Amino acid sequence: MRIRTTSVAIVAILAVTAVGCSSDKGSDSKTDTIKRTAPEASSAADNSGDAKKAGMPPKPTGAERDAVLATILDVNSNLIHDEDKAINAARNQCAALDGGATNPDHSAAQRFSYNGVTLTDDDGSHINFGLRKTLCPES
Repeated sequence: MRIRTTSVAIVAILAVTAVGCSSDKGSDSKTDTIKRTAPEASSAADNSGDAKKAGMPPKPTGAERDAVLATILDVNSNLIHDEDKAINAARNQCAALDGGATNPDHSAAQRFSYNGVTLTDDDGSHINFGLRKTLCPES
């Protein structure tokens, strides 16, 4: 019985080793298949379809970006120290506005309360008004 158990263990180890050490580098190998089907690391530009599905407008550039930042600056200048963070918050707020948020002014106040700045619902209302004029007009 001892020989049988040892033999089974050796056969199992050899089987695992044989599968793991396959020298077939052809296109049918498991590793190659995984590489072809696994999602590649994507850049922010590749995720534009996901953002669009979520109701987020594309990242503004040029004059549109300046207008959005001016809207946020008008509420509190400390919010645009990190311009990319402010733009992302604005894009997310557009998704909330277009998605029928129950209290969009409060949502904006919460979304833009960062870097030690706490906004009121009235501040959120001003942000929403500005975003409707710039980044995400009502359709």
